[in-house]
Amino acid sequence: MSNSSENEVESLPQIIEEKHQELVVRHVPIVSSFNERIRPLLDAVDKLRHLQIVRKINEKLNASISELNRMPKTLSSVSEALTTFMGIVGSAKESLNKIIVRGEYDEYPEDKNMHCTARLVEMLNQYSGELRKCSENDLTGNFLMDEIQVLEEAKGIQLPNFLPRSTFLAILQKKVEKISHIPVAFVEKVWTYIEGVVISVLMHHSENYLQLQLSTRRAGHNLIARMKEHSRNWVTEIVQMEKLTDYTSNPEYMNDWNKLMAQQHDFTRDVLEKVYITTFKIEGLGEVPIAGLRGYEQHVLLQAFDLKMRMTAYWKIVLRRLVDFMALHLQFCARNLVNKEMEEEIVQELAGRHDGAIERMLEESPAVAAKREKLNVSIKLLRESNNVLANIMDKIASNI
Repeated sequence: MSNSSENEVESLPQIIEEKHQELVVRHVPIVSSFNERIRPLLDAVDKLRHLQIVRKINEKLNASISELNRMPKTLSSVSEALTTFMGIVGSAKESLNKIIVRGEYDEYPEDKNMHCTARLVEMLNQYSGELRKCSENDLTGNFLMDEIQVLEEAKGIQLPNFLPRSTFLAILQKKVEKISHIPVAFVEKVWTYIEGVVISVLMHHSENYLQLQLSTRRAGHNLIARMKEHSRNWVTEIVQMEKLTDYTSNPEYMNDWNKLMAQQHDFTRDVLEKVYITTFKIEGLGEVPIAGLRGYEQHVLLQAFDLKMRMTAYWKIVLRRLVDFMALHLQFCARNLVNKEMEEEIVQELAGRHDGAIERMLEESPAVAAKREKLNVSIKLLRESNNVLANIMDKIASNI
């Protein structure tokens, strides 16, 4: 409540009484000048005016009472302070469950940054798009040149039509390494966003107890830092696993590879026989340049094409795994953060440091104490004003 509003409230009973006396004095000559029947009309006008004042006073009174009720109650013991603290943690936990886990945002309808599940889906879609975009040029640019180079370096004393597994792994590792920074950057981005949401909710629920906010904020930052490190380690392991093993049980791999390999005969024919053709359209890949491949022998082209199609079919599986596993990991970690880790971290931060944060809750901050006193004074004066008006209206009613 502003200073001007406080001054108005403090002088309200006196102003009301003075205005009433002015009205009485002002009406006397009118009543003496006109028929006595005019007096009830004037009193009715006074009553209406007073009713309007009563309505405004009641609005201010109700607003002040509501604000006072929203203020934290004065704590008188450590047990009360501890109960209040656990209530704050519990309410923050429920809010975060709604925002991060269940996707409800009724507490923050206008703040889209707090619509957490929607924002996480947006970030996950962007992450998926970045992975695909980073790999697009590998499919058609310098077509088969990487495969041919790897095959040349993998030559050994062996059957000429044998495709070594090491060639596939060499290309796979190169492709995975190229995109390895994207998952790491993504988990950093996601946890930075979640950190902002968590700290915002914790500060909101502890706003009436400034003594708690420093410890609560520190606990939130420490917890998110630990979760971020855990996700970083996890995603690094996932990337390393993709480098070391070429495996999938997904039947789509064989289906896609067979469809691509069905075009191998036409591809090699156009490369070796149709010298006037510079591109070849592969269903599932698009137009690829072939003019630079005419200097290679047929068995090299066949092996390189096979290797490329295997990688093309398998790479879809790899990218899908990196996205799906990331989504599952984040959902699991977010639930764990809200339902287990957060409460333990905050309690440990306050209880483990022995810095008296709970005990300091018994000492109401000067700002809160001053606000409580102002509200109590305002409520008292507004009630007095209501009583003065009630007396005036009773007098008016007796004259009507």
